[in-house]
Amino acid sequence: MSGIKRDAFTMMEVIFVIVILGILAAVAIPKFAMTRQDAIIADGRATVSAVRSGIITERQTRLLQGDNNYTANLDNGGLFGAVLTYSIAGGGEWAGASPTYTFTVGGKSTTFTYYPTVSGSNKAGTFNCVPAANNYCNRLAN
Repeated sequence: MSGIKRDAFTMMEVIFVIVILGILAAVAIPKFAMTRQDAIIADGRATVSAVRSGIITERQTRLLQGDNNYTANLDNGGLFGAVLTYSIAGGGEWAGASPTYTFTVGGKSTTFTYYPTVSGSNKAGTFNCVPAANNYCNRLAN
């Protein structure tokens, strides 16, 4: 029997490999889901920054034209179309219309409000959310 060449795996080797793959899948799949959610939040954070920058750019354009007001509406031909070069497509994480927008990810909604004029403690031209235990305001707006 010492001259016989073995070309197959034993049943124990196959079971061992399946167990290892199962353990790796149990660890990797939840990590992958969290990575996707983190990417969506990062995209939302970039949108918030772009909208805020667009509000300032629009204000500077208005000042050069002699208008001291912030734009009254962030939407023009689409979501945030008045302050962004390309409006955001509907049906994604962002929804709503000026002045209130909602960013939803993982079943959690965060509401942003645009204030074209001074309103309570909010300065004119701000795009803010209110932190709560069930939203991502701190991760999106700071």
